[in-house]
Amino acid sequence: MHIIDDRVDILGGNRKIAEENREMFDSFGVKAVNIMGAIGSGKTILIEEVVARIGKDVKIASLAGDVISDMDARRISKTGIPVVGINTGKECHLDAHMVQHALEKMDISKVDLLLIENVGNLVCPADFDLGTHSSIVVVSASEGDDIVEKHPMIFMISDVCIINKIDIASAVGADVEKMERDAVRINPKIKVFKTSFKTGAGVQAVMDWFKNLLGR
Repeated sequence: MHIIDDRVDILGGNRKIAEENREMFDSFGVKAVNIMGAIGSGKTILIEEVVARIGKDVKIASLAGDVISDMDARRISKTGIPVVGINTGKECHLDAHMVQHALEKMDISKVDLLLIENVGNLVCPADFDLGTHSSIVVVSASEGDDIVEKHPMIFMISDVCIINKIDIASAVGADVEKMERDAVRINPKIKVFKTSFKTGAGVQAVMDWFKNLLGR
């Protein structure tokens, strides 16, 4: 009897398409970033801040993933950058094929930095490479200081962790330093930024990371 592991087949196929995406990005000189995190953590405002702070010098575009709505895509479009919304239907993550298909609706030759906002989830996106050059996971103090240790896989595959809403940490009883320690324990190579997009604390350091990614 032969047993076929559909999950392995799916992930193997996804990796192949992800490599195709990465090769295409490289051919056009595009840096692509996968932005992951739960709903309300700060993914969309991160994109807005990147556009506001470095968008004059960098050609930025975005893909905005959501299960059924186009709210994030419409919100990002107000920044003036090209945006393509991706509805995943019942899927709780983007995959490489969805990204590849969405890119058919965008002139990637006019893009320096592609920001891909993944579906609001800290579990499923960890399994699916999109073909990006870097991955960011955004968590917030409002989610509790055990949020990192509860979702180790997404931190293992991320290059950057942004701990957002540090301005309300004491009000919600969250230990931001613990969150940072947990992230580094899970992935010693991860770069951690502690931010408040409301007050501006720590945001410039994130922008400097993007500039470094772009070689600026």
